[in-house]
Amino acid sequence: MSENNRQFWKRSTKLPGSIQPVYGAQHPPLDPRLNKSYISDRSRRQPLHLKSRKASSFHEFARNTSDAWDIEDDDDADDDDGGGDVLYASPYQTLNSRVAEVTAAQVIESHLKLREESPCQPSVTKSVSEDHLHRVTADDLPQKKYLHKQQSLPLRPIIPLVARISDQNASGAPPMTVREKTRLEKFRQLLSCPNTDLDELRKCSWPGVPREVRPTTWRLLSGYLPANKERRMLTLQRKREEYFGFIEQYYDSRNEEHHQDTYRQIHIDIPRTNPLIPLFQQAIVQEIFERILFIWAIRHPASGYVQGINDLVTPFFVVFLTEHVEEDVENFDVASLCQETLRNIEADSFWSMSKLLDGIQDNYTFAQPGIQKKVKALEELVSRIDEQVHNHFRKYEVEYLQFAFRWMNNLLMRELPLRCTIRLWDTYQAEPEGFSHFHLYVCAAFLIKWRKEILEETDFQGLLMLLQNLPTIHWGNEEIGLLLAEAYRLKYMFADAPNHYRR
Repeated sequence: MSENNRQFWKRSTKLPGSIQPVYGAQHPPLDPRLNKSYISDRSRRQPLHLKSRKASSFHEFARNTSDAWDIEDDDDADDDDGGGDVLYASPYQTLNSRVAEVTAAQVIESHLKLREESPCQPSVTKSVSEDHLHRVTADDLPQKKYLHKQQSLPLRPIIPLVARISDQNASGAPPMTVREKTRLEKFRQLLSCPNTDLDELRKCSWPGVPREVRPTTWRLLSGYLPANKERRMLTLQRKREEYFGFIEQYYDSRNEEHHQDTYRQIHIDIPRTNPLIPLFQQAIVQEIFERILFIWAIRHPASGYVQGINDLVTPFFVVFLTEHVEEDVENFDVASLCQETLRNIEADSFWSMSKLLDGIQDNYTFAQPGIQKKVKALEELVSRIDEQVHNHFRKYEVEYLQFAFRWMNNLLMRELPLRCTIRLWDTYQAEPEGFSHFHLYVCAAFLIKWRKEILEETDFQGLLMLLQNLPTIHWGNEEIGLLLAEAYRLKYMFADAPNHYRR
C-alpha cells in the first residue's frame, strides 16, 4: 500500500475512539454503467499531463471522482464527523453548474424513455429535453456524447427497494405456487406446535422464509422468543415493558454532556439510513431509530455507538412492520398505526438487533478487531479460490480493507437492496454463526461473482469505483439464492480444511 493510500486510510477511518466512522460510497447500490461512462468522458477532457498519470492512490481516486461537487478536504465540517460516505459533500461545497445542467438533462431523457413505453404520455417533457440538447455548446460535446450514450443503454424495469419483500419473485407478487403454499403450511405447523423444533425451523428457513410467517420466525431464530408457545406472549410483554423502562430511565440522559457526542452522531446518521426509501425519512421512524440506537449504545459501553449499526435496525423494523401492513411498506405512513403497535415494533426491533450484535460485538469494540480479522480472512480465502483476482488487486494496489471493511461492518447492506438483505438474513439466522462465520463466505462468493468486471478494470480508480457501486439494484431472490449456494460450497470446501484456509 502506497504512503498516500496509508495516510488517507488512517484519516478516513479513525479506528480508535468510541464513535467510529464507516468508509463507504453510494447507498443504496447503483448501476456503475452510468458513473463509469461519465468518468471515461471526463478522463478524455483532462489536460494531457493529468491524463498520462496513473490514478495509483486512494487519495487521487477520492479527489478525481467529484462529478457535480467541487470537493474540498474539510476535516472541520460541523455537520459531519468524517463518517458515512467518503464522497459526502460538505455545506461549503459549490455545485458545478455545467455538470448539474447536463445531469438534469440526463434525468429528463431517462423519464422520456420510460414515458415512451406508456400508451398515453404528454409531449412536454420531450420538447423540453430536446430544446436543452440543442442548447448544448461546442464546449459541452463530451457531455452531449455522454447523454446519447446513456440513451442507448437498455432500460430495465425498476424494482422497488423494499417492495412486498415477499417470498415470491422480487419483481412482483404473483400467485403462490403449490410448492410455496406447501412451504408456508409447513412453517405454520412448526410455529403452532406447543414446542417448536428450532432445528427443523432453521432447516426450513435456510432457503427463505415466507413473508406471512417471517416476523415470528425471526423472533424465534434470533433467540428473542422461546420455543414454548405458551410462554411467547408473556415473554413479549415482559421484554417490551423492559425496553420502555430503559427509555424512561436513560433516554433523557442524551442531553447530558458525556452522552452528547454519541447522540449527536446518531442524530447525523439516522437521515442517511436508506435515504431513497420514503419510509425511513418519516419523522416518527427516525425518532424510533434514535431511541433504539441510543439505548443500545449506553447499555454497551465497551463499544458504544459505531457508525453502521444504524443500518442493522432497518431489516428488523421492516419485517415487524409487515406483520401489521398488507400493502407495500416502502411508502407506508407509519403515523396511521396505533401507538401500541408502534411501541411493539420498536421494542421488538431493539431486542432483535441486540441479539444480532451480541454475536458480532467484536466488530464494534475499540479498533474493531472483529472486522479487521474478517477482512484478513477474506483476503486469504480469495487468494486460494481465485488467485488471478487476488493478484489483480495487488497489481493495482487495491487493499481489501478499502472495500471489504464496509462489507463486514454493514453486513453487505450497502451493497444490496433492502429486499435482498432481508432474504439474506433468513439464511443468516438459520445458519450457525451466520452473521459472523458464514458471512465471510458470502462476501467471498459476492466478490468472485464480479471477477469478469474486476479483471476488466486496469487501474486503481476503476477498481474502487466498481467495488463501491456494484450493479445489484435489480437483484432479487434468485440472485441471492445463487450467492448463498456458492457461499455454502465455499464453506464446505474451506471451513474445515486447514491446509486450504487457516481459520
